[in-house]
Amino acid sequence: MHASQFTRSAHAQMVRTLPVAELLDDQAVIAKILDHIDRGSTDLSAEVWQEPVEHYTSQVHFENEVSQVFRRSPTVFCPSAALPEIGSFIARDVALMPVLVVRGEDGVVRAFKNSCRHRGVQVLEGAGCKKAMTCRYHAWTYDLQGRLRAIPDDEGFPGLDKAQHGLAPLKAFEKRGLVYVTQDGTSAPDDELDSLPDFSLASWRYVQTTEQDFEANWKIVAEGFLEGYHIRSTHRDTFFPRQYDNINVIEAFGRHSRVTFPYRNIERLREVPTDQRRLGGTVTQVYHLFPNVMIATFPTHVTISVLEPLAKDRTRLVTHTLSTMLDKEEDRDTVARRLAFVNAGSIEDREVACSAQKGLSSGANQVLTFGLFEGAIRHMHLNLAQSFALAQT
Repeated sequence: MHASQFTRSAHAQMVRTLPVAELLDDQAVIAKILDHIDRGSTDLSAEVWQEPVEHYTSQVHFENEVSQVFRRSPTVFCPSAALPEIGSFIARDVALMPVLVVRGEDGVVRAFKNSCRHRGVQVLEGAGCKKAMTCRYHAWTYDLQGRLRAIPDDEGFPGLDKAQHGLAPLKAFEKRGLVYVTQDGTSAPDDELDSLPDFSLASWRYVQTTEQDFEANWKIVAEGFLEGYHIRSTHRDTFFPRQYDNINVIEAFGRHSRVTFPYRNIERLREVPTDQRRLGGTVTQVYHLFPNVMIATFPTHVTISVLEPLAKDRTRLVTHTLSTMLDKEEDRDTVARRLAFVNAGSIEDREVACSAQKGLSSGANQVLTFGLFEGAIRHMHLNLAQSFALAQT
């Protein structure tokens, strides 16, 4: 048996024994962090994890991930706030497929394969707001529910049934202020996602969407979000002066996880009565929504980052930013400064991710070893292994 096949089977068995936990409340998280600070410790995984390097460099493995994991899972496409009104749309590639998401006249968000039913050209590009969707090639026009409404010189298409030539639908869901899309099937977001912050409240407002490409496998990019073991060495002049190195609280909820990264100012909560302690402004929490979405909370804003696989060694990071601090000019300035600060750390993460991909391509390693400090990464790989196992049954 091939080594990677053996590893995948063994990993899948381990997944079924992984405990599912509810997320801790603020007081419990704070208590764990302060205890870790006092003891010089951090949350530990059950065991070390080894992942075959070929899972980052193999074209066949990459194609299997796209078809068996990404297209079968309901994944976050964007925050609901990025589609604020009737006709709002976003068009981008998802798991190598052109996808179009639009808010209809009834307020419902719908998703389609972004391909005109005439000659296949993408109907819309980028983001904006339209009363109808018209293909730039021959001006075939669809309404906001994806129905074909107009064909120029339609006498040239005798017998064509417009009702059978609407945009090809995909399953779309809205849950707690996030838009999910499932490409292959109708799987809905699972109940564990009820643990997420609720971004459907009017106080959450859309700030911006940015994109950047990494010359690295999507899993390398994901792994950088999921451990604090690198804070001191990678972010010496950015995050480390404000955060602790290798002190984290790691929680699993279903296939997903949450990693809490404490700031040094959490020490001030020692003087606050336990029942009055709140995390606000003292931590960043990263929610990993399986397989490829990271929601990171900051004192002034939240980022929702989608890791879009482009190739075995290339990933597009699409990041949506929301904030509740946009009413006053001084608050907007504060948000802008914090965004610039976070971006400086993100540049450092990008550099090491691209460097890691080059190193893996050298053949120096046959496996990557993730230590006990890197439990959220182990959880991700366990669930990837389970997804492959389920796809093969």
